[in-house]
Amino acid sequence: MGLWSKEQLRQFIKENKLVTAQDAQNTLKELFAETLQEMLEAELDTHLGYEKHDVQNNKQTTNSRNGKSKKTIISEYERVNHYN
Repeated sequence: MGLWSKEQLRQFIKENKLVTAQDAQNTLKELFAETLQEMLEAELDTHLGYEKHDVQNNKQTTNSRNGKSKKTIISEYERVNHYN
């Protein structure tokens, strides 16, 4: 994963209307939470052997998705709540 160029970073700041350090921190927290959520969903897809809403392949396994629950992930950056 490469770093953003200065121009890309400036564009990100402009598009997200980041003015203060708190704005940047809040945006990075959201980005981290969304990335973590996607990673956990991909892990579950791999573990179960089918993607979410894939009814056809779901029928080929006894293991299935059976609801959601709130979970809190504690990282070196902050606590992040997500639903799995």
